[in-house]
Amino acid sequence: MAVSLSERSVGQVTILKPSGRIDSQSSPEFESALNDKLNSVQNVILDFADVPYISSAGLRVVLVVAKRMSRSQGQFALVSLKPEILSVFKISGL
Repeated sequence: MAVSLSERSVGQVTILKPSGRIDSQSSPEFESALNDKLNSVQNVILDFADVPYISSAGLRVVLVVAKRMSRSQGQFALVSLKPEILSVFKISGL
């Protein structure tokens, strides 16, 4: 199943909401969709409410996005992480 990415804006913040599993098969598509969106935004929230699973490949994508936002002095946050996904982020040190 492919991951989809919806977008909405609230003031100066862009909320990007992936939906679906983010794994080694879907992470290239996820990364490409994120990069397309990041070209025109400064402050981003990634809403993980509809993500049931993330692999190390997906973690890499999120890390790359976080570094890119930091370099451009943008704000970046993750929200609505399910407990099992939150533990993956904690274990990886993110």
